Amino acid sequence: MAGPVDCHCHLAAACFQPDVAAVVRAAEQAAVSALVVVSEQAREFRSVVELSERFPGFVLPCLGVHPVQEISPEEQRSVTLKDLDAALPLIELYKDKLVGIGEVGLDFTPRFASTNEQKEEQRQVLIKQIELARRLDLPLNVHSRSAGRPTINLLKNQGATRVLLHAFDGKPSVAMEGVRAGYYFSIPPSIVRSEQKQKLVKQLPLENMCLETDSPALGPEKQVRNEPKNIYIAAEYIAKIKGIPVGEVIEVTTQNALKVFPKLQHFIRI
Repeated sequence: MAGPVDCHCHLAAACFQPDVAAVVRAAEQAAVSALVVVSEQAREFRSVVELSERFPGFVLPCLGVHPVQEISPEEQRSVTLKDLDAALPLIELYKDKLVGIGEVGLDFTPRFASTNEQKEEQRQVLIKQIELARRLDLPLNVHSRSAGRPTINLLKNQGATRVLLHAFDGKPSVAMEGVRAGYYFSIPPSIVRSEQKQKLVKQLPLENMCLETDSPALGPEKQVRNEPKNIYIAAEYIAKIKGIPVGEVIEVTTQNALKVFPKLQHFIRI
């Protein structure tokens, strides 16, 4: 049986730079099948692609522009169309190497998007990336913090079909609208300390679930760097909630990962 797929992680994050090879090796030794690595802004793209070249067939890249842009470690702001303009030529350059477009989406957290203008610009940036994904025939790896329903509605209205909603923070009833649209939801190890994620997993069918770590964030312990090998913590907790063997969770979520990211079929044998 193929091992679990980490459908959403940030291996290009600064905190992984000193020991990324050891982090990848630990995931391989834990029998993880693949790491889908996302980016948030244009200046990260080269690092993400280089990681995929350094660990071929195991680290698989997504490029996209996140709704919140980091100006410095202390300062973040809502995305603009100008941020997207800087990124598009690079996505074109690397398009044949990609397994998806991401991390893209909406983030209506008040400290980032307090005005209707900011929210509307986020929507425009997402719409353009949905169109790009359609043209390149790639799935979307999606962020939707404090914007669950608006994100799902926009994806549906734009006709997006292959969609992974990562670490969804909305109500289970809203998530079910995504399920009805055929979307997938990836669950991180932080489920062990998140009542919201536990309620979500109770409601979601396993057929619509994938696994992720969102490393270095969303680990089992707050403020401790998360790593892809911790994917098993998410799988074990889902198994506990659903009352099924952990092997079944891994088998079904890996099959789901192959459905949402068809290019994974070149690297993973089920």
